[in-house]
Amino acid sequence: MNIPHDHHVAINLNVRGIQPSATLRINELSNQLRREGRDIIKLGLGQSPFPVPESIVAAMREHAHEKDYLPVKGLRALRESIAGYINRSERMRCTWEDVLIGPGSKELLFILQLAYYGDLLIPRPSWVSYAPQARIIGRSVHWLPTHARNNWQLTAEELDIVCRDDATRPRILILNYPSNPTGCTYTDEQLLAIANVARKYKLILLSDEIYGEMHFKGQHKSIARYYPEGTIISTGLSKWAGAGGWRLGTFIFPSELRPLQDAMAIIASETYTSTSAPTQYAAITAFDGGAEIDAYLTHSRRILQAIGDYLHLRLTFAGATAQQPEGAFYLFPEFSKFRDALAKHDIKTSAALCTALLEDTGIAVLPASDFGFMPDHLAARLAFVDFDGAGALELAANDYADQQLDEAFVKQACPRLVLAMDKLETWLGNL
Repeated sequence: MNIPHDHHVAINLNVRGIQPSATLRINELSNQLRREGRDIIKLGLGQSPFPVPESIVAAMREHAHEKDYLPVKGLRALRESIAGYINRSERMRCTWEDVLIGPGSKELLFILQLAYYGDLLIPRPSWVSYAPQARIIGRSVHWLPTHARNNWQLTAEELDIVCRDDATRPRILILNYPSNPTGCTYTDEQLLAIANVARKYKLILLSDEIYGEMHFKGQHKSIARYYPEGTIISTGLSKWAGAGGWRLGTFIFPSELRPLQDAMAIIASETYTSTSAPTQYAAITAFDGGAEIDAYLTHSRRILQAIGDYLHLRLTFAGATAQQPEGAFYLFPEFSKFRDALAKHDIKTSAALCTALLEDTGIAVLPASDFGFMPDHLAARLAFVDFDGAGALELAANDYADQQLDEAFVKQACPRLVLAMDKLETWLGNL
């Protein structure tokens, strides 16, 4: 049969208007510009700069031969290890049956929204993939207002205002802390107040604690302590163990939500089947912990706190406004002080700001509009990860073992980040 050349097949896509993940997009653009010979300082993708601890790598080598499909919910030995980890760190009493393993917490979040029919409540600003996932599935997204004076954190009062008009409506609240994109976290009092509102409206609360082990002082607490019956804890290997590309995430459910866990497992069985076998075996070593991993975390936290403090000081001196980070490897500087000066260069949105910054200085960051803000909110997320993580760990553990990590350490271990601040300060000064 001859098909006319002007014949077009109509393809109606349910991802129309949705762009590829902002963080992955900036990473690919940065890599492309580097291949073209540009000196790009990569502060866009939030990928841990630290190597995977050697004991975990050794476990991966040891189990590289594992080739069988594993149970949909995950390897029992790993689920037991994760239950033990949560019980030690959060003083909880979950069992291995409460644990679900997936190929990254991102995938688990997606199938959670497939399994549970409810609106998604997201504090603004939030990680770039929460809202697009909901839109792909066809769920309603409700942005919860936050304020700079409160470190862009959700308050119990704001949550109550949103829920009270339709008190019985099914909803999933996502709480992510330490926060991507701000690096800020919650106090016990804040968590308790939010938990009380969540209980009042019977919310499903997804506590995204992927950066929990990266609390600078090692004092992260899960809101599951205060709302155990309705909280799902989300974590994985990508951030604190430096194993983003290994793709292993986990949800820990309360027994009250076992039907939801079972529903997610059904979806998993018909989609990804199970998570990579070698990765699951290796992850047991990660979640069992021990002296080596404790030391790795201690030095990682010291390094990230020193960098966060240094960059916060430099950004403030340059005229930007940013919250002091308390965990993870992010800062969320605002440049509203420069609004008039930027407008003279036809820079009126956060996207235009980041494009100009990349073109003029080689600094790659993400615009506030990728994190739920209106286009004219002149802020950006800065991921302070462009440094040699292995070298920084060695320097911190040896030369700085018994002393505080200061500005001299940052300049020695993270010259690319210092260069970024020098370039940014000059760029802002020349507007």
